[in-house]
Amino acid sequence: MNWDDETAPAAEERIVGAAAEGDDQAVEAALRPKDLAEFVGQEKVRQQLDLVLKAARQRGATADHVLLSGAPGLGKTTLSMIIAAEMNAPIRITSGPAIQHAGDLAAILSSLQEGEILFLDEIHRMSRPAEEMLYMAMEDFRVDVIVGKGPGATAIPLELPPFTLVGATTRAGLLPPPLRDRFGFTAHMEFYDPAELQRVIHRSAGLLDVEIDPAGAAEIAGRSRGTPRIANRLLRRVRDYAQVRADGRITREIAAAALRVYEVDSRGLDRLDRAVLEALLKLFGGGPVGLSTLAVAVGEERETVEEVAEPFLVREGLLARTPRGRVATPAAWAHLGLVPPQAAPPGGAARPGATGQQGLFGT
Repeated sequence: MNWDDETAPAAEERIVGAAAEGDDQAVEAALRPKDLAEFVGQEKVRQQLDLVLKAARQRGATADHVLLSGAPGLGKTTLSMIIAAEMNAPIRITSGPAIQHAGDLAAILSSLQEGEILFLDEIHRMSRPAEEMLYMAMEDFRVDVIVGKGPGATAIPLELPPFTLVGATTRAGLLPPPLRDRFGFTAHMEFYDPAELQRVIHRSAGLLDVEIDPAGAAEIAGRSRGTPRIANRLLRRVRDYAQVRADGRITREIAAAALRVYEVDSRGLDRLDRAVLEALLKLFGGGPVGLSTLAVAVGEERETVEEVAEPFLVREGLLARTPRGRVATPAAWAHLGLVPPQAAPPGGAARPGATGQQGLFGT
């Protein structure tokens, strides 16, 4: 994930990946809260959105257009469905990549009902012609449909019923300012703290009819990367382990044992994350080392290391990106239980392998 991007390349399906795929989507639908009162975390966003929606209901008007930004798995799609439920309105769901032509967007907009919620996921990936059509639709509830080609082409104005656009993006910086400015309410979704994730896990465990104690929930929450989607996925895997190898009840010991089986460590790092750190520390003495060299050492594509593994390692303070290359932090050495190489003595040569580059050739 390119820092936050759901569409980034991955070497394999990861249990700690934030994208929803396969069975995740069906399970998520069952676990999603149905209103703002049920929604856990994102307190500021929840309170602000509650005011926006209540005010719109009291005026008998459609709600302002809403832009939700943040990493995958934090609840943007869930909030869009809650907005529709709170406004007692139908919701239409589509995505930026699905709208490649202005005509695609015109067909969707022309079929909307009054007050309907249009949820546009990954809005930053919409085509430019459709984007420009959306400006007028959001501001004036009107689109111009071009009929014909060349000098004989005619623009036919099409009036739209008032609607609410809910845009979601993992990369808000890619949205052009004219589009961003047309949203009446914008919110950035933050990563969850462990206490909030424990509440998410307890709620999901109740819906899944799983018995879990507070220590077990805390163990799962601590390995969930601050992301409810990952917390729910880990909960389901721990539930399977508890069902097959224990009495079905999730304790701290059961959760830790289950997540060892799935190679998720105490900080939420998986096999790929640890492979990157181990190569950086053991082969290159903690760096700096170039991204391509690091990717070859790990046996992965450059894009996989950069876009899938690095964002979380940087956010956790285990790796730093510098102009000279990737560098491990003291926290990375401590996490893997390794001792940093000694610095070269003043005026002396560096110990072989201290920078890592010499160590590759056994010198």
